Amino acid sequence: MRQKINRRARGEAGETLAEPRASLYDEVTNRIIAELEGGRIPWVQPWGSVGTATPGLPRNAVTGRNYSGVNVLILWGALFEHGFPSQGWLTFKQARDAGGCVRKGEHGVTVVYADRFTPEAEKERARESGEDARSVPFLKRFTVFNLAQCEGLRPGLASDPKPLPEREIVPLAEEVIAASGVDFRIGGGKACYVPSADYVQVPPQPAFYEQINFYRTALHELCHASGHPARLNRNLLNSFGSKDYAREELIALSGQSAPCLTLH
Repeated sequence: MRQKINRRARGEAGETLAEPRASLYDEVTNRIIAELEGGRIPWVQPWGSVGTATPGLPRNAVTGRNYSGVNVLILWGALFEHGFPSQGWLTFKQARDAGGCVRKGEHGVTVVYADRFTPEAEKERARESGEDARSVPFLKRFTVFNLAQCEGLRPGLASDPKPLPEREIVPLAEEVIAASGVDFRIGGGKACYVPSADYVQVPPQPAFYEQINFYRTALHELCHASGHPARLNRNLLNSFGSKDYAREELIALSGQSAPCLTLH
């Protein structure tokens, strides 16, 4: 059974781990596996949903510092799962210090901090023996909340990057899409080609963190559509991980990359 990493709003800013580090690693691994099983690959997928956070790394809304390491994956995953409109996070205590609070009933996300320290006794032993002092590794977990889960916060916290433009038209790419003759649909949260109905669907352009990726994704799916029996008649009904599947993905990747070199 997977361990849950979400916690209810509470007062402590963090806690030193009493359990072995391996259990925390398992917890983070399980979280990433859950994201994959849910069809979300936040460190690869170039889009979120319309109205969610702007591009960039998750950061502490008080200090402005970006989170790093596995915390980026954890917070990106939470961002996609809940559709939060901000990349800003803070602890329960930071929310109080900023004049506000975490709304009652909100669930936070556990992030981790790793470092080393040297106990005073070890420092003394090193001074007496002339040897180097041995430091002790430690992990600490913190529960953080998105700005969208808080209220009453003072103005002036670290702001999000400027939002993307609503629509950025690239005429050449639009011409390619139109010339394909494929039923091209915009909407939803997934990008796909549906062979049985012969249509391509991609999320709306404002959902993409870099708008050029709207066209890269569109061309990728249109390359799959070129394999329809009425066109190049490739085998599109192949299982994930098979050689035919890999070959088809290489075709689509090649097709999305070459035209996009001219779109910049």
